Amino acid sequence: MPLPYTLYPIPYTLYLPPFCYLRFMAADRYFLEVMYKGTAYSGFQVQENASNTIQEEIEKAFSVLTKQAVSLTGSSRTDTGVHAWQNFFHLDYDGGFDLHFLYKINAILPKDIVVKNIYRVQPGDHCRFDAVRRSYSYHIYRNKNPFLADRAYYYPYAVDFEKMQEAAAILKTYSDFTSFSKRNTQVKTFICSIEKSCWRTEGEEMIYEVTANRFLRGMVRGLTGTMLQVGRNKISLEAFREIIEARDCRQADFSVPGHGLFLMGVEYPSTFSLIPVPMRR
Repeated sequence: MPLPYTLYPIPYTLYLPPFCYLRFMAADRYFLEVMYKGTAYSGFQVQENASNTIQEEIEKAFSVLTKQAVSLTGSSRTDTGVHAWQNFFHLDYDGGFDLHFLYKINAILPKDIVVKNIYRVQPGDHCRFDAVRRSYSYHIYRNKNPFLADRAYYYPYAVDFEKMQEAAAILKTYSDFTSFSKRNTQVKTFICSIEKSCWRTEGEEMIYEVTANRFLRGMVRGLTGTMLQVGRNKISLEAFREIIEARDCRQADFSVPGHGLFLMGVEYPSTFSLIPVPMRR
């Protein structure tokens, strides 16, 4: 017997239990502060042509611990072999953190990666686009030392330290660093504002320190390698200026290896609210 009314299919989404919507809407954004020794890894962020990255290891550990797949967004991409005293990821997560979460995730992670803190932030906060300042240091040693081999560049040549210091100061008078960006980059501008650029010595190391609002792909290694050419009197300070002004990456020296480079810190605006999630270490 035909029914006295017509049945219309209910849209699929209406079949979802109400708690699904609540869980979606309740997702909070968090920043993960991390540090790592990059020797064994193919860089910071997951890439199509590389495996074994810092991001991959942290996503895997997070998923093991929470039973949820997560996708992290990184603040500052570092290349193969590069280290970090401080870097950040952000993620959206709708679960809670118990007091022992940091201890547990660090127990799962390899010994050369550490999650230092987890911060609850505002939903629209972005660990990359909201960063206002990043600092790097490049470490060089000139006397053979097995304890520095994987975290500093062995460079057994005499250099004119004062000339390199002058070259570092010159960098602060420029803003276009096209010459110090590797090719195949997707950036729309090569303009960077360098606030600090100097060399210092510590023990048997020479250390180049640089702080800017942003950095280009391979920029710190390009700056360091080219200044070493100044230090060895292979190019003059005037030639160094000409390389900057040429806006041609073929004229810079990117040959220094990644393992001497450290990301020292990422800074956010003073109005930015980084609220640590309470937990024991």
